[in-house]
Formats: sequence, structure tokens, C-alpha cells
Amino acid sequence: MIFDGKERQSASGLFQEIEALQDGQTWGKFLDAGTGTHSIGWIGSLVTESWTAVSGAEAHAAQVADAIAAKRRAADRIIVGNWADPALLAGERYDTVLADYLLGAIDGFAPYFQHRLFARLRSLVGRRLYVVGLEPYVTGEPDSEAGRLIWEIGRFRDACLLHAGEQPYREYPALWTVDHLEASGYRVIAAKRFANRYKERFVNSQIDMCAPRLARIADRGLADALAARGEALRAEALAHVVREDGLRHGFDYVLAAEPV
Repeated sequence: MIFDGKERQSASGLFQEIEALQDGQTWGKFLDAGTGTHSIGWIGSLVTESWTAVSGAEAHAAQVADAIAAKRRAADRIIVGNWADPALLAGERYDTVLADYLLGAIDGFAPYFQHRLFARLRSLVGRRLYVVGLEPYVTGEPDSEAGRLIWEIGRFRDACLLHAGEQPYREYPALWTVDHLEASGYRVIAAKRFANRYKERFVNSQIDMCAPRLARIADRGLADALAARGEALRAEALAHVVREDGLRHGFDYVLAAEPV
């Protein structure tokens, strides 16, 4: 599989790439298989017959409902469910299915289910499946300063989540994803990757999300040490962002696949 490459300008740029890959075809009935406020906002801007959005958490589904309330139609649905449940959307079919960072997020709801995800979605895909993912960046120490900072922020975040009893995301490489799509009854028709440039928002959001988790750790000495490490990472990373106009490291990817 040959990956075309370009620098990712923004998250919305990935959706623009999907629009280009759609190449004028109608979206029809649309399934947002791992919904979020960003993806549902984009889907709400498209001309669709109807859409169904699936979330694994009640609170997250409520956020999505609030975000799309002004554009939601009578036929549009937001459903709370788990893809490990065979009854979820059983017998339904959609012209277009979006799995927007779903592969990485699913570990928090159905651990070890990733290798079955695309086979699970296969009966729901009428024409086209789009997969948006992130190349893992918490494995293997990078050899660049920017890469090391992103790697350390990711490992810090995951350590906080694990100590608080939560499950971190588990991202999978694009080539792994292509292999599992093909093994699950799809033909991959396009594969593009986008070089990432992380800025202040990423740095602050990743470190700030740890604060409520650290508050739940019983060992206050450990929690205080982690908090201090997070602030040291924040200062170092933000200084690099200012100096180099971002932390350039890693890739997002977009895959387009069709049922065989």
C-alpha cells in the first residue's frame, strides 16, 4: 500500500480529504460509528439522507446531542452502545460509514476487540467506509527533540490514566489497519497520511486532562510527583512550540475502503 503524504493543517482538513475522496458521490444514509462533537459537526454540514451517531458513553452522547441540536432532523439518531454487542444496529445498512479515531478509542469500551472491529462493521457498510487514525507515538523513543517531547507527554498522560484506574487509548499503525481491513472483506482504495504539527492546545489539553485523575490517586506523594513532571513537560514543550512553531512529529491517516 502506497501512502500519499502532506502536512495536516487542522482536524477539519482530514474531513476535507474525505470529501475529496467521496468525489461527488451522494452520502446517503450516514453512520458515525465513533461519534464526537467535531465529527458530528462536519456530518451536519453534509447533504445526507439521515445520520446515526454511536457513542460508548452516555455523557459523551449528551455532548454530541447538544452540539448538533440546531441541525438535527427527525430521522437522525444518537445511540449509546458498544460494538462488542452483536445486537447494536443489527440488520441496518448505511451508504457511508465513518470510523473517526474509533480504533484507538475502543480500548476503553471493548478491550482487545480492535482486531474484530472492521469485520463487525462490515455488514453495515453499503458503499464506503472511511477510517481516520493516528500512528502510535508512545512506543519507542524518537530521535528528534519534538518527537521526544510528544512521546513523553503521551507516556505521562497514559501513566496518569492507568494510576487513576482508567484505560488509555491504544492507537494502531496505518499498515496494521490496512491489513485488517483487507482481511475483513474490504478493498482499500485510498490511503493518505498527514504529518502532524502539535501546538499549545495539544500540549495544554493533554496535561490538563490529568489533573482530575491525579486527584483520585491515593498515594499523594506519587500524585504530586506526577503533577510536577507534567508541569515541567508543559514548560519544555510550550517553549519548543514558540521556538519552532510547533512540535512536528508523527502522522494521522485517512483510509477509504469499499466492501468486496
